[in-house]
Amino acid sequence: MLFAPIEGGLELRKQDDGSHRLSGRFPYNSLAVLSDGGRRGRPKKERFASRAFAYRVDRPDEEIHLLAGHSFDRPLASRGAGTLELTDTDDALSFAAIITAGIAATTYGADVLAMVAAGLAVGLSPGFRIPPERAVPPDEAETVEDEGSNPEEGEHNALIRTVHQALLFELSIVTRPAYPESQVEARSWQPSANLPVPRPRRAYTWR
Repeated sequence: MLFAPIEGGLELRKQDDGSHRLSGRFPYNSLAVLSDGGRRGRPKKERFASRAFAYRVDRPDEEIHLLAGHSFDRPLASRGAGTLELTDTDDALSFAAIITAGIAATTYGADVLAMVAAGLAVGLSPGFRIPPERAVPPDEAETVEDEGSNPEEGEHNALIRTVHQALLFELSIVTRPAYPESQVEARSWQPSANLPVPRPRRAYTWR
């Protein structure tokens, strides 16, 4: 599973019945710097195209969870339980979740709510997979391009990966987002040696 944390404006409201309403958004077409390239390497950047998660999001029967820190042992809400609602637009994937009083009373639930309220957990990170090649050709699922080198225009010879189609399985509340517009690690990836020709990706791990 791949992860992509982003900062994007989590909103938390306590309800009269002891539950909490938590909402946030993951913006599309927002460029995140994953690595500055170190002393000798090239910077790496990433973005998600509009509706990149549409395949599973548009199918209501596909279960998607809201988790604490990408742990399925720490669920906060889910579509199957009727406590997670997703709204997909060209601009962003937004969610609204009900954290029930029972979940809020658990140790991990109370911890997450306390960290969100304190402004310490401000990241929203989707857990996803790139579709298999038998379903989606690699160049339709993701592409890599050369940014070019023009520091005055903000270009620093980076490799830019764009995810066009991804299978979303969960959204997680995390402490450190990579994308500045999202809110609630860094992923490693190996670019193609012959840009801009894409190649399948394997090891992406957001922290």
